[in-house]
Amino acid sequence: MRLAEEETPRARLEMTPIMDVVFLLIVFFVYAFLTMTVQRGVRVELPRADGAVSHGQTVQLALTAGDEVLLDGRTPMAAEAAVEAAALRAKALGVPVVIRADRQAHAGPALELMAALRAAGVGKVTYQVEKGR
Repeated sequence: MRLAEEETPRARLEMTPIMDVVFLLIVFFVYAFLTMTVQRGVRVELPRADGAVSHGQTVQLALTAGDEVLLDGRTPMAAEAAVEAAALRAKALGVPVVIRADRQAHAGPALELMAALRAAGVGKVTYQVEKGR
């Protein structure tokens, strides 16, 4: 008389350790991606004044203490090129242009930026300030 044959044990693939490793890799790559992003912007010391808080998307022109003009915090540009690019973006997106002028920047270039933007057809140009104390 023959008894039922016992099945030979098959190899099992455990999914739990594989999923743990995959999730750890995902966390590692997300963290690495976030730490390697380049921060857009230039550090300017804003003048103090009272002003209204604006929300939403804007086109930013930064004027550094050395009177360099930067569009959206990127590399320095000639003032005319920055004004043209800002005007095109502001008109296309329908958003205001914000001038972030450093406290040590001269008033002349800041006013020239504003006048050039108005001449280029930008309807809303504002200055960004730090809340007064």
